[in-house]
Amino acid sequence: MSSKSFEFNASNLEAWQKAATKSAPGGDVNALNWKTPDGIVVKPLYTAADTANLPYANTLPGFEPFLRGPQATMYAVRPWTIRQYAGFSTAEESNAFYRKALAAGGQGVSVAFDLATHRGYDSDHPRVTGDVGKAGVAIDSVEDMKILFDQIPLDKVSVSMTMNGAVLPVLAGYVVAAEEQGVSQDKLSGTIQNDILKEFMVRNTYIYPPEPSMKIIGDIIEYTAKHMPKFNSISISGYHMQEAGANQALEMAFTLADGKEYVKTAIAKGMDVDAFAGRLSFFWAVGMNFYLEIAKMRAARLLWCRIMKGFDAKNPKSLMLRTHSQTSGWSLTEQDPYNNVVRTTIEAMAAVFGGTQSLHTNSFDEAIALPTEFSARIARNTQLIIQEETHITNVIDPWAGSFMMESLTQEMADKSWAIIEEVEAMGGMTKAVGSGWAKLKIEAAAAEKQARIDSGKDVIVGVNKYKLAKEDPIETLSIDNVRVRDGQIERLQAIRASRDSAKVQAALDALSASAESGQGNLLDLSIQAVRLRATVGEVSDALEKTFGRHRADTQKVTGVYAAAYDDGENVGDTMEYWNQLKADIVAFADAQGRRPRVMISKLGQDGHDRGAKVVATAFADLGYDVDMGPLFQTPEECARQAIENDVHAVGVSTLAAGHKTLVPAIIAELKKQGADDIIVFVGGVIPRQDYDILYEAGVKGIYGPGTPIPVSAKDVLEQIKKALG
Repeated sequence: MSSKSFEFNASNLEAWQKAATKSAPGGDVNALNWKTPDGIVVKPLYTAADTANLPYANTLPGFEPFLRGPQATMYAVRPWTIRQYAGFSTAEESNAFYRKALAAGGQGVSVAFDLATHRGYDSDHPRVTGDVGKAGVAIDSVEDMKILFDQIPLDKVSVSMTMNGAVLPVLAGYVVAAEEQGVSQDKLSGTIQNDILKEFMVRNTYIYPPEPSMKIIGDIIEYTAKHMPKFNSISISGYHMQEAGANQALEMAFTLADGKEYVKTAIAKGMDVDAFAGRLSFFWAVGMNFYLEIAKMRAARLLWCRIMKGFDAKNPKSLMLRTHSQTSGWSLTEQDPYNNVVRTTIEAMAAVFGGTQSLHTNSFDEAIALPTEFSARIARNTQLIIQEETHITNVIDPWAGSFMMESLTQEMADKSWAIIEEVEAMGGMTKAVGSGWAKLKIEAAAAEKQARIDSGKDVIVGVNKYKLAKEDPIETLSIDNVRVRDGQIERLQAIRASRDSAKVQAALDALSASAESGQGNLLDLSIQAVRLRATVGEVSDALEKTFGRHRADTQKVTGVYAAAYDDGENVGDTMEYWNQLKADIVAFADAQGRRPRVMISKLGQDGHDRGAKVVATAFADLGYDVDMGPLFQTPEECARQAIENDVHAVGVSTLAAGHKTLVPAIIAELKKQGADDIIVFVGGVIPRQDYDILYEAGVKGIYGPGTPIPVSAKDVLEQIKKALG
């Protein structure tokens, strides 16, 4: 072996290109390039030349612009916080889970609320019959909150709460529960999500329109800065954007632009930027795009520092982007579900390499049902193993200096900054959200991704490649929604019977008056009302009297899904299947005098509409006539619209475990209104053991996660033909 050291130069690179050309497809080295969904070209080889002119490749952790981490020593001194995001129907069951998780190595509590709570309804409200206790814990009052945190010392355990719409009564309930546990507000640590702009784009658990919602956020930032100095007043969330279909650059750009808007809102209230900016935090999704996720988290810190300097922030803590991360729920598959353990591990590694401050790892069964205690333990142990066994924590920013990672970090930053500038040109994120532009950008990305999977361009192991011949059932968690709701109603009745109703009404009237006048702090007034045992629904209603309840316009993108089939790259079975199905739909229209018409609907309070929007887009691109029902319909409203629109079929998209209640209800309602010739099909997260219940109720097709949309579209067409005779 020669002792002469290697020197990189243009001649060496040329030699590599010649060698690589021999084995590259078609003799073209450029064929080895990978174009990411963000439009970034990732090369197969990076060299010192790629980082020679990068301005931040040699910075240090804990110092501006914090690209390498917000803390100087990162995990070498203190690993990230292990969180377990969970809510199990009742406060009692959730409390038992949190206490077990903390005893088994968990380091913080992360609360998932049911959809009735998110949308500001008490459990006895008629619109939430199928939602109470599903997909999270039902909280109606401070009495529920006290049970939720029973024997959990709130002066020692940080609490993260994913809450946006009903943020005022929920945060107030937490504060009052702590007070009655003997913990003052200044001792409370944790985070409230309080990120309403992303709700209007993707998750849809809003209550009030954008303008009054921003007023609520400003009041919370103001109150917590004065009274809760250890508590993070907002967690600016990209997670739900990526789950809804955004690529990494879009997720980062929109999230940082949201953050910028919240800072403007607080400054407009007369607050000094350094008085609150240090308590802002972020929340990222971490999916299977391993390199991009690491680069995204590094680039986000760089850009946030740039943004905050634009607000003349002086305190280094105001310039730091600190983040919680969660592994992707969307990447989890119903098929061959134990593969999800591997997926979650890879995503957790990306979050750690990217420098997250806390992390939740999803359970492998979450594409099928709510996680069991068994699956939750595996998810938690995934983090413990990374922390305790791998020695990854001993090195600060292990990817620093990587030719590829430093280059990719800069490219991600540049890509996202261009989108942020586009948003600013529109007048900021509130305007971009209000126009519907931001939402449509995400929905287009979602449709394109689904088409790439369905056409086989993107491989999902166990779904469109390496599929099992037979799927073995796994044990899943089932929630008795009726039992939970009955228990909540009983507790509500007891609270209302025992409180001073006149004082409660006076407190609620003060809230309504503040919302009307703009005077006073809404969180302060909510805490006063909750101390008197006002409920979540009552506080929400008091504000709704002035603010109103937001109703979104339903739009859908067109042509994006079809483009993945029509771009000339498809060969073989998928293209043939697509073209034949389009021809079958044309033949149906010729025979019937109109195209097959379907209505895609969301029932109950489930606002996760990625699946519904993608299915609507794909069906329309195939030639179906597609109606979109508005969010949050009752079965009665859905049936009425289906009949008025003269549809052949109603497709119900469900992700929040309400299918056993709501789907039979829509079938019964169609029959009651004399339209039982309209067929009903269902897609989404549905455990296999529930299939027979739905089929017995009259469902004609069930399409779980991973079902190619053209396959479901063909089956729906056949079911419509059968119904027509």
